[in-house]
Amino acid sequence: MIAGLSLALLVGAALGLLGGGGSILTVPIFVYVLGIDPKAAIAMSLGVVAVVSLFGVRSHWREGRVDLRIALAFGPVAMLGTYAGARLSVFVSGATQLALFAGVMLLAAVFMFRDRAEQAPSEGAGSLGRWLLIAVEGLAVGVLTGLVGVGGGFLIVPTLVLLAGVPMKTAVGTSLLVIAMKSVAGFVGYLGTPGIDLAFMGWFSAAAVLGIVLGSRAVGSIPQRTLRRTFAGFLVVMGIFILYQSLS
Repeated sequence: MIAGLSLALLVGAALGLLGGGGSILTVPIFVYVLGIDPKAAIAMSLGVVAVVSLFGVRSHWREGRVDLRIALAFGPVAMLGTYAGARLSVFVSGATQLALFAGVMLLAAVFMFRDRAEQAPSEGAGSLGRWLLIAVEGLAVGVLTGLVGVGGGFLIVPTLVLLAGVPMKTAVGTSLLVIAMKSVAGFVGYLGTPGIDLAFMGWFSAAAVLGIVLGSRAVGSIPQRTLRRTFAGFLVVMGIFILYQSLS
């Protein structure tokens, strides 16, 4: 129980500091530390991340770091994709989902190492073409969320910065709102999956909420580049481990 609570705090802190990364931590914790079946772990991770992200939005909102207009443009399309991905998951084995999950972790590490979110946004970010790209990526990230249980913050944040011209710290807060929207849709899509434990989700979410409150308050004082690169190294190690376990 103590280990689970400590890890829940870590999940929340990652979401608060990075605008993502919580579900990338949650699924391995559920499967490899707490021994939960992969499909139930993915379903419950979506529920936990939905609750925790929504609480995290509050701190960013008070600091003016949430762009509601962007979230309402990106979120509904992503929710549709997430629900579709959750329904498609019944045709995919748990081992395959974990292998895909590991691939997503490695992709996330690449995004973080490349510092894409620190680059200046391209000109014309408000053009129709860029809004269409945002919608397409929202749909794609949504399907990925539903299929393997990741919130997709590592893709959402660079998209908001590069395509919509959103400042980095605002992109982190806005990403949390989009993640909450998508995760709710994904969890609804997984309802009925054997092994979902609502009581367990409740206490894990409560501990993670404390973590995201602390992380959201610290986001303005910790160098994001150092934090992302440290987290990226962790993702590489975990991604290789999960890929090995799922394939063997």
